[in-house]
Amino acid sequence: MPMTRRHGGRPTLEEVAARAGVGRGTVSRVINGSPRVSDRTRTAVEHAIAELGYVPNRAARALAANRTDAVALVIPETETRLFAEPYFSDIIRGISSELAETEIQLLLTLIRTPKERHRLAQFLGAHRVDGVLLVSVHADDPLPDLLEEIEMPAVLSGRRAAGESVPYVDSDNVGGASAAVEHLIGRGRRRVATITGPLDMYVAQCRLDGYHQAIAAAGHEPDEALVEPADFTEEGGRRAMRRLLERRPELDAVFCASDVMASGARQVLREAGRRIPQDVALVGFDDSPVARHMDPPLTSVRQPIEEMGRTMARVLLREIGQPDSGSRQVVLPTELVRRGSS
Repeated sequence: MPMTRRHGGRPTLEEVAARAGVGRGTVSRVINGSPRVSDRTRTAVEHAIAELGYVPNRAARALAANRTDAVALVIPETETRLFAEPYFSDIIRGISSELAETEIQLLLTLIRTPKERHRLAQFLGAHRVDGVLLVSVHADDPLPDLLEEIEMPAVLSGRRAAGESVPYVDSDNVGGASAAVEHLIGRGRRRVATITGPLDMYVAQCRLDGYHQAIAAAGHEPDEALVEPADFTEEGGRRAMRRLLERRPELDAVFCASDVMASGARQVLREAGRRIPQDVALVGFDDSPVARHMDPPLTSVRQPIEEMGRTMARVLLREIGQPDSGSRQVVLPTELVRRGSS
């Protein structure tokens, strides 16, 4: 027999428990996704919730669990770089899509000045969010250490170093860069240069390591004059390409550690009268829309950026709900996509 409601207000947790024939605590465990409930009991509670139209009080649940139901996505970069590089929009899209079916709010925070960094540290120290996703990590960034110190669940996009202690999601940067340079050498190129990212970032170091490994594997003598650091920006790619041409005008291929830098390098090569790929072959990294829309289309190393974002969100949710549940370090594969530039 259906239970008669004693009032016209919203159904309560106690009424759901009575309808399902269980205790109030059992209903709470079902609502909060606890595994310590049998399938039969879970089904009974879910039926009672549906029949009564019970809606959990989200604020009360969060308070009881000492939760805010919010996570911060922290990007220590300027708006100019955020909106200029497809990498950031892709990773934000992946994170957002993974959180879309949850009740978690995503707070985007840019850090451009020491004052903003200090303010964020105070905000995080007060545990105003349940966890942090940190993108574009430099080796000297103090934020990951702060997050460990205050025991804030966190996941990094990439790593600060090989022995990273904070959970992270990365791609196979060494293997991807090595495949790109092997491809260039396999196409008969003998003077292969590289434009790196900022070398205070582990991702840039890994892509440079991949370059060196492929050069050595082919039996070529290393030539540091063919290596030029930049900053993952288009202007950085232009400056680096000019320096390389000044030092080694005979170069016949360039591996750029990002598509955006490759776009800048291409402009300088054309200004110098170099045909792509006839005179200089060009390869990038990321396989972003920039690569597909270049003329000629850019050969690039594809890293699954959206999937990295989704994986970061999944790992963070596990860190929040079930700390030390495993899969704290994830490295996703890369793939060389061959196009007309090489």
